[in-house]
Amino acid sequence: MKIIYLILVFCLLGQFPADAQTDPGSDELFRQARQAAFDNKDYPRAIALCQQALQKSPDYAEIRTFMGRLYTWSDKLPEAREQFALVLQTDSTNRDALSAAADLEFWNDRPDQALVYCNTALRHYPTDSDLLLKKARVLNDLKLTTDAFAVVNQLLKLNPDNADARALADRLKWAASKNSVIVGYEYLYFDKNYNDALHESPWRIASISYSRSTKLGSVSGRINYANRFATTGFQAEFDAYPRISNTFYSYVNVGLSGDEPVFPRFRAGFSLYANLPKSFEAEAGFRYLRFTDETWIYTVSLGKYYKNFWFNFRTYLVPGSSDISQTYIGTVRYYYGSADDFVAVAGGTGISPDEARNVLLGQDLRKLGSQRASVEFRKSVRRRWVPSVVASWFAEEQNSRPRGNQWGIDFVLRYRF
Repeated sequence: MKIIYLILVFCLLGQFPADAQTDPGSDELFRQARQAAFDNKDYPRAIALCQQALQKSPDYAEIRTFMGRLYTWSDKLPEAREQFALVLQTDSTNRDALSAAADLEFWNDRPDQALVYCNTALRHYPTDSDLLLKKARVLNDLKLTTDAFAVVNQLLKLNPDNADARALADRLKWAASKNSVIVGYEYLYFDKNYNDALHESPWRIASISYSRSTKLGSVSGRINYANRFATTGFQAEFDAYPRISNTFYSYVNVGLSGDEPVFPRFRAGFSLYANLPKSFEAEAGFRYLRFTDETWIYTVSLGKYYKNFWFNFRTYLVPGSSDISQTYIGTVRYYYGSADDFVAVAGGTGISPDEARNVLLGQDLRKLGSQRASVEFRKSVRRRWVPSVVASWFAEEQNSRPRGNQWGIDFVLRYRF
């Protein structure tokens, strides 16, 4: 009898794996569905596997939510909504189903409904980073920029290393306030290796600007005053940051002055910015300066948010008659708080058309070698006030004199209301 009993046990044990292979369980079917979707991008097969798994386990919420996402990715929106609704009928607090439903509505131009799902989810999961970021993006799409900025700052307090939140906060920080006023003062000292006109007459540049946030983007007007080249002058500028989509926005600049060489007679600029995946951002554009002669400058930059850091590399290219003048600038920011709380260091070579020294681009000095370094400290005070200070150093070759050094200090005070 014992021998017969052991034979029966071994037969049963041997039969079980074979049955498991021919009739996989819901977990195995779920694994195969994910593999078909993510590895092979075969959504129809993945959906079929999910349906097979749900026949075995109809209350398996994770599989049903995943099938809803597969329908979303396949543009089968009614079927996707049906799956999410079935999950939420059983468990109205299901985090994954609420999040997936919010994605479906947001991606298909229904931000109001997406916001409903975000708010419902956050009532049950108020510190969930992904849900907070999702809500901030939805609010931004609804043009509720102030609310979006508040949510993303709430997220950064909970998770300061969230690079996607950091990137969004940086884009929202000025649009979040309806109005802002900026006052700036810059002092630039030239050492004794420069001629007496520069060494004995440091440059002083002051500016005041007013900016207003609109549905199309931020617009601002600025008046600049400068004392340099032993004379004074004024410049009027207009800046705008038109928003094109959630991915693209642009920068437009126009400036006029009748006080050359203190300022160029006319300046203009345009850049197109792209918010890329993985917290990258890219820019391409041009700057135009009109002195006695005109100068065209082309610029490209690439930025990356990583945890509390922002890295950026930028180049300016100035075509000449026989060569191309090149400027390279690398910048690193460390955020220790909100989007306005950071320390930055920068270094590189050449002259930027976006700084006070841009008048040198109209001189032969642009063809000579130069190095640069700077450090910036910025701190928000009671959210409305944002003072900052920049200390800078420039060294450049001169045609018939020793290498010259310039030391600069720049104070800026921003007020939002």
